[in-house]
Amino acid sequence: SIYEPLKLSILHREDEPLWEKLDRFYNAVKSTILNYQSPTTGLFPVKTCSTCKEAKVRDSLYCAASIWSLALAYRRIDDDMGRTHELEHSAIKCMRGIMYCYMRQSDKVEKFKQDPSPSTSLHSIFNVHTGDEIYPYKEFNHLQIDALSLFLLYLVEMICSGLQIIYNTDEVSFIQNLVFCVERAYRVPDFGMWERGSKYYNGSTELHSSSVGLAKAALEAINGFNLFGNQGCSWSVIFVDLDAHNRNRQTLCSLLPRESRSHNTDSALLPCISYPAFAVDDDVLYSQTLDKIVRKLKGKFGFKRFLRDGYRTANEDKNRRHYKPAEMKLFDGIECEFPIFFIYMMIDGVFRGNPAQVKEYQELLDAVIFQSSEGHAVIPKYYYVPADFVEGEQKKHGSQKRFPSNSGRDGMLFLWGQALYNIAKLLVDGLISPKDIDPIHRYVPRQDQRNVSMRYSNQGPIENDVVIHVALIAESQSPT
Repeated sequence: SIYEPLKLSILHREDEPLWEKLDRFYNAVKSTILNYQSPTTGLFPVKTCSTCKEAKVRDSLYCAASIWSLALAYRRIDDDMGRTHELEHSAIKCMRGIMYCYMRQSDKVEKFKQDPSPSTSLHSIFNVHTGDEIYPYKEFNHLQIDALSLFLLYLVEMICSGLQIIYNTDEVSFIQNLVFCVERAYRVPDFGMWERGSKYYNGSTELHSSSVGLAKAALEAINGFNLFGNQGCSWSVIFVDLDAHNRNRQTLCSLLPRESRSHNTDSALLPCISYPAFAVDDDVLYSQTLDKIVRKLKGKFGFKRFLRDGYRTANEDKNRRHYKPAEMKLFDGIECEFPIFFIYMMIDGVFRGNPAQVKEYQELLDAVIFQSSEGHAVIPKYYYVPADFVEGEQKKHGSQKRFPSNSGRDGMLFLWGQALYNIAKLLVDGLISPKDIDPIHRYVPRQDQRNVSMRYSNQGPIENDVVIHVALIAESQSPT
């Protein structure tokens, strides 16, 4: 491997100037994320090898969010050397690229509204350079309501921060139709964040808490929102069926703390109950769900996705798409562990004002990430148990050595992980605040939220903390 464990030598002094801090982040984002953005569609590939042509909606959204977060940090300085504009419009390009891919499948949107099924759903993976469909629905599990909901949620967040993403009435109408597709999430079983549906991976769909939660969050965010921002009027406002929203809320509360019928718990619930969705209003239910995830899935190298997850394990048959009945027991105790969920817990700690949690998971993360030849942090996608160590690991969990995915077949960079890491570091280092990357205040308790929908009006974007600028001007004196 070309990577080395992260060393203390790359730590930076505490009195580092703001410009140098931002410059360091910019170089990291440029090297590990932006360099892989497609110049045509703006999407990001699943794998960073040159032959990969697949772009997943979810991964690209997190990459766009990471770039946008750094742009928000650059807004705080005067001479940004054009970087704010570059970063903001790179994020816009990605968001519009995803919308372009969706709009090319507008016929599916109409069919899905009438008959929500895997055969009529919008695709969740596209050609990174052309935006074309890659796999038909029989070859890939495209029905992922959480990915579509995440697109709507980030669309609102970015527009609220002042970005212009939606240009005309056709696009407004299309977004309204996407909202119609998401509204009935409470009764549409899908394949979930892991694209597998049932835990038994037999091709069947299930109702997932993570999907319903993301849908609920997206609907709350976009209801009454003006897609033209402070330039809009009544016909650029999006509306949501409140009855559908209430059913999503009730369904989510009844499903949690479980993920689905076959999943007792799942790490996919972390982005649902915490950043970016903050979909749970009940603090007790949030605590129960989080405690269950940590108790059952936390490991030394990351969180398991779910119990008996066969993904990328040595016992998984790579030549079959689905598992055989009772095959799940082969994966017991050797599930891959994903460091990305340490990052989710760091971000959750920042939003909840829990520095002890931030420190705990930052220390756990530092032990499992690597350093590239350029000095940038590299987040492995997962840690796996090699075939030779499987028997020993199943006899005694945690007794065997695990290896990072960087040395495997999934490429050297996991862009979803890189994107979240940059967001987390910006928050931890104080370069951005929770209010910056959540301008619609999803993280604020429901009873304390105020209406930020910009309904029907030309009111400006939501203002964050007031910043007072002081200019010192020397008075010139005329010669006597």
